[in-house]
Amino acid sequence: MLALIMRAVLSWFPLSEGSGLVPIVRILDVIIEPVLQPLRRVIPRAGMLDLSFLVLFILIQVFGAVIGCGPIL
Repeated sequence: MLALIMRAVLSWFPLSEGSGLVPIVRILDVIIEPVLQPLRRVIPRAGMLDLSFLVLFILIQVFGAVIGCGPIL
């Protein structure tokens, strides 16, 4: 959940190749992209917004509530 939020926030800022945040973004992409890719195939973009982040966030919340962990955030 934290990785998803961090990647969403970092996507708002343009990063140059020499930025110190580039390695962090790459690590977050390795963690998140395998889960987001199937969602992106099904969920169309809404203009410039990638709704797959929001859908994944909601799915994590629902899954946590179903298995008894309660809401994460």
